[in-house]
Amino acid sequence: MSRLTKSSTDKALFGVCGGIAEHFGISPFVVRLIFIFAPVSLSIYLILAVLLPENNSSLY
Repeated sequence: MSRLTKSSTDKALFGVCGGIAEHFGISPFVVRLIFIFAPVSLSIYLILAVLLPENNSSLY
């Protein structure tokens, strides 16, 4: 299984939701909805934004 990273292509703020969506193969919209409606989502999002590495894979 690949490592969880922030998305470099699907960013709204920091790329956390896009990275989670890419990792699990689901829609980023669904992940964003979960973060909007989950009770402790803001603190989890901020922690992931700081801890997750950037996805450095290039298209070349």
